[in-house]
Amino acid sequence: MKEVIRARGHEHVSADHASTFEVTTDDYLTPAGDCILAIEADRAPADFDPEFVDACRDAEATITVEIEADGHRESVEGRGDPDLEFTNERSAVGRTSDYVDDRTILVGAEFAAEGFDRELVDALADGADVTVTIAVE
Repeated sequence: MKEVIRARGHEHVSADHASTFEVTTDDYLTPAGDCILAIEADRAPADFDPEFVDACRDAEATITVEIEADGHRESVEGRGDPDLEFTNERSAVGRTSDYVDDRTILVGAEFAAEGFDRELVDALADGADVTVTIAVE
C-alpha cells in the first residue's frame, strides 16, 4: 500500500536536522525549519486511507519514504508503531527515534534530513516540484 504527496521545494531547504525530516502543507519556510524538505504538500497524514494507517500501526511494518525531485531520488526506511495517529492536518514527520506524536509517519528511520543526498537537497532548495511516496509492507 502507498500514499503519494505532491509538494515543492523552497529556497530555505537546508536538510540539516539530525533526527527528523518533514513535509508540510504550509506555504512558507524559514531558515529555522532545517528538517523540512518540502512545502505546499497537497495532502497530510489526516488525509491518508484508513487501511494504510492501520498497516502502519503494525510494529513489524516496514515504511519507506521516497522523495523525488528534478530527477534525483532518495529513499529512507523506518518502521511502524501501534501509537501512530496520522491525525495531523499540516505535517508528515519521519523520525530516527521512537518518539510518536500526531505528525509522525514512521519511527526508527535509517537517517533524517541531514542524510539525504545533497544533489536532491539542492534541487529542493531550487524550488523543484516534489513527489513523496510513502509505502508500507
